[in-house]
Amino acid sequence: MLIRSWDRGDEAEWRAWLAEGRDFGLLAANGGPGRGPVLVPTHFLLDAGRGEILLHLAAPNPLLAAVRDDPEVTLAVTDDYAFAPGHWRGEPGTPTSYYASVHFHATAEIVEDAAGKAEILNRQLAHFQPETPQTRVLPGDSAFGRLLPGLRGLRLTVREVRAKFKFDDKKPPAEQYALADRLAERGAGLDAGTRAQLLRRNARRQTPRP
Repeated sequence: MLIRSWDRGDEAEWRAWLAEGRDFGLLAANGGPGRGPVLVPTHFLLDAGRGEILLHLAAPNPLLAAVRDDPEVTLAVTDDYAFAPGHWRGEPGTPTSYYASVHFHATAEIVEDAAGKAEILNRQLAHFQPETPQTRVLPGDSAFGRLLPGLRGLRLTVREVRAKFKFDDKKPPAEQYALADRLAERGAGLDAGTRAQLLRRNARRQTPRP
């Protein structure tokens, strides 16, 4: 992912952005010669304190075989995206895409033992389903425990985080405000979220609206 100096996101920024409820991404692993990359859309749990990401997959998932060959993976989270037509952006009228994207480059470990898988699932349940704290995964004869053999846990140790918030920060503030107005006027798709990010990035430049 190309990151220009004006659209680079810092750690506090990407952490706050993810904490708003963005916990679904695209996990990519190297598929090996002749196979191409393996991509899996998945929910995940970020443990910022430990610098790790937890998730689980079905045992037959081809990404697991790819990880056994090469444990280096990337998890990408992208949101707040919109197309900006060229006539919105002045001369020479070049269209562009606005988006926020955070990439975690990590080393993956497959968790195969029942206790380890249950721990990952329980931590995910506490995050995604907090309204039912009584729901627990226990190895053995419990209803969920009987499903454990068909699952594999994944623990990703994060090596690097790269964050991009591409919202025309290189343009003068007045032009950026005008683009925000264009998004509000169109009001389609993810325009509202994109506009919010554009205005937030503008506010970081500490320039009051004229």
